[in-house]
Amino acid sequence: MEPLVYKVLRAAEWREAQERGAIAGSADDLRDGFIHLSTHDQLAGTVDRHFAGETGLVVLEIAADRLDAALKWEPSRNGALFPHFYGVLPLDAVIRTLDGDFAKNN
Repeated sequence: MEPLVYKVLRAAEWREAQERGAIAGSADDLRDGFIHLSTHDQLAGTVDRHFAGETGLVVLEIAADRLDAALKWEPSRNGALFPHFYGVLPLDAVIRTLDGDFAKNN
């Protein structure tokens, strides 16, 4: 669907992922059974809804074509299709990291 998807992480979550070599998911991801991702257009809403008032966020820009069939597009907020990744997300799918302000300003 979209060539790029995004994952918002707290700084400690990003450090843990770098140490592991993959993203296993946040506490919310583990609870829900998949890694929550967003499209570019959904990113600001995701930050506002789930990370309001937090600082030091890291946004990962991820190439969707580097993910396998475990990437699913499923209805979520207001019926919009959101990217959900069922598995451990490999760091080699990450194109670049962006400051958390990217989500609000783009």
